[in-house]
Amino acid sequence: MTAAAPEPKTNMGQPVPRYDAAAKVTGRATYASDMPLDNPAHAFLVTSAIARGRIDNFDLDDAKRVRGVIDIVTHENAPKLKESKLFSNGGYAGTTIQPLKSADIAHDGQIIAVVIAESYEAAREAANRVKVRYTATTPSATFDSPGTTTAAAKGQNAQFKEDPGVGDFAKAFGAAEVKLTAAYDTPTQHHNPMELFSTSCVWMGDNLVIYEGSQFVYGLKNGVAEQLGIDADKVRVVNPYVGGGFGSRGSMTPRTAIIAGIAKRLNRPIKLVPTRDQGFTITTYRAETRHEIKLGANRDGKLLALRHEGAEVSSRADAYCVGGTKTTARLYACPNVASLVSIVRADRNTPGFMRSPPEVPYLFALESAMDELAVKLNMDPIELRRINDTTVEPIGGKPYTSRSLMACFDEAAKAFGWAQRSPQPKSMSDGDWLIGYGCAATCYPTQMAPSAARVRLQRDGRTRVEIAGHEIGTGAYTVIAQTAAERLGVPLEKVAVFMGDSDLPPAPVAGGSNSTASTCSAVMMVCDQIRQRLFKAVMPDSLTDKAKETVGISQAPATQAAKSDRPLDIEKAFDALGVGVVEEYGEWKPEGAPLDSFRAMHSGQVRLVGGHTMKDQIAYAFGAEFVEVRINRFTHEIRCPRLVGAFAGGRIMNPRTARSQLMGGLIWGMSSALLEATEIDERNARYVNDNLADYLVPVNADVPAVEVILLSEQDDHINPAGVKGLGELANVGTNAAICNAIHHATGQRIRKLPVRLENIEV
Repeated sequence: MTAAAPEPKTNMGQPVPRYDAAAKVTGRATYASDMPLDNPAHAFLVTSAIARGRIDNFDLDDAKRVRGVIDIVTHENAPKLKESKLFSNGGYAGTTIQPLKSADIAHDGQIIAVVIAESYEAAREAANRVKVRYTATTPSATFDSPGTTTAAAKGQNAQFKEDPGVGDFAKAFGAAEVKLTAAYDTPTQHHNPMELFSTSCVWMGDNLVIYEGSQFVYGLKNGVAEQLGIDADKVRVVNPYVGGGFGSRGSMTPRTAIIAGIAKRLNRPIKLVPTRDQGFTITTYRAETRHEIKLGANRDGKLLALRHEGAEVSSRADAYCVGGTKTTARLYACPNVASLVSIVRADRNTPGFMRSPPEVPYLFALESAMDELAVKLNMDPIELRRINDTTVEPIGGKPYTSRSLMACFDEAAKAFGWAQRSPQPKSMSDGDWLIGYGCAATCYPTQMAPSAARVRLQRDGRTRVEIAGHEIGTGAYTVIAQTAAERLGVPLEKVAVFMGDSDLPPAPVAGGSNSTASTCSAVMMVCDQIRQRLFKAVMPDSLTDKAKETVGISQAPATQAAKSDRPLDIEKAFDALGVGVVEEYGEWKPEGAPLDSFRAMHSGQVRLVGGHTMKDQIAYAFGAEFVEVRINRFTHEIRCPRLVGAFAGGRIMNPRTARSQLMGGLIWGMSSALLEATEIDERNARYVNDNLADYLVPVNADVPAVEVILLSEQDDHINPAGVKGLGELANVGTNAAICNAIHHATGQRIRKLPVRLENIEV
């Protein structure tokens, strides 16, 4: 084994190489814009140069003179689309702001025209020649901008149903021996996946095929059908590989139905490949947030009172919010908790899901405050968390299905060398470099959703698995293949997996870290159905209890079935059946899922369950993150030479792909603290650094050493696969750990992200 393929521990699968590795490194993996089309026309977007106002008129004469221009579509001649509800409120769309519907401008960079031409170059040239006259109104850009409106999220956002609370915060805080009040800020951040936000649409009679990178092909299929006013069965979405998502491709964006409508009208395939800067305004992003944390504790560190107020910027049109207080209110034992989340409406495009949407900004505030409290108490920050660790969440009194938070802290602290830390700020240095150590907790809710699968097993062991899941770089092909191979007892190399196509059995959105838990549970169930048929063929009278265990009727975790002492003789079973192929289809839903789950699954509606919403328990994955920072005492340059994280996420299906996900999360968490911010021109409500030259992201030199520790954890309460989910766990808390380390190095407490050298005072 190697560092990239860790030795599996108890309740872990094998670290086999990625199923799709060869296809990706040789260029055989096909993405949306790679799909061959017959004589396509090319589209190029024209976007608004103002953030609020109206279009007075277009001057298209110069643009139409470009050779190869076919059509220029504006609100005056655009295909008419039906309204679609916001994704987070039960619809499909990432925003209800519908471009080309009228002359009104709701945000900077809004799509205002689409140029269609014979080539990409001609479409781009013509788009650059489109002249637009506006009547502009002064926009509201962000917090404190004139003209914004603020109101509590509860009552505005249908998904935000509670401001979690328990006990009497005011009384407990007033009586606390030690008090802390602090405010924290996080910036707007944008997803910048490698694959651009391309869309290709092809009509075959009345049937539409969409090639588009998507984290939810069933949602996109049904959403576009809804907007076009056609039957969803006439729409097919294909994307076998997605070049990064991070939440940006989780819901339907406005461009798709527009391109589909134009393709229908022209009776010709249309290919759209937007530019990198257009990706900042035609899709979603992480909203900027503000927080106030109040903590009250005894001298021994025991929390008595916690209040978390958070505010998030959204668009005028949509009351989108993430409301991470549902996690921060439940993380530690505290008898008196209060919280409030507010939405600030501004003239911006609607934010959306971005990897660990609630936890990244909200845990930054809480985990920074916990470190500040530890300093006030003159206590080791690990011990402060140990004192307030709990197996029962405080709001509803529900027990955690499993909780390995302190085990993660102990493992990570040992690997990091925390015991060598001198606790006094500014007490560690190396020449001109001040050294700081910091840590923070990380957690993410364990979520699951209904999923279906079709599995075909042949006599020679060859297996075909079909599921409309999504390979967004996480290793979905690999773990699904491993699940089928393990459950059926066939060699991994004989398993073929087909995903990323809405003609396949439905799977949930690849978001909320639910994919592995959901899809693998469905595949396990269907493989068990096949085993049951084969066992019945060789044991026709009845199934013994031991056979039931082997077949998986009890839906035991994969480890139990894999270790069964009752192997299946496939050839003997096929002889008894008298067939060469067995195929089964099945639909799985998690315990507690609503009654309409299967109907919703087929219609592209999300029915995630888990986390704090479980009836009698609460389910989270946990981890602990440690960082070393070095700050030059003269130049104030900030370096982060070491990141160490220990994580417990139930069954680890593949330590290789799990390590990769967690390592990437740690790096992104560091980026969130030190690099990433979308700069806003507050006068004009415009994004300034809308490119990869100015929007800072980490490179290899920024992260010399990253160590990922996988803890062994078994949780039999969550789902048949025993999986908690890891995709979004590791980039939570890293930003706080880095700011905590900066305080240790310099004695300066920084509460606003990102931290740049001009913010350092030594």
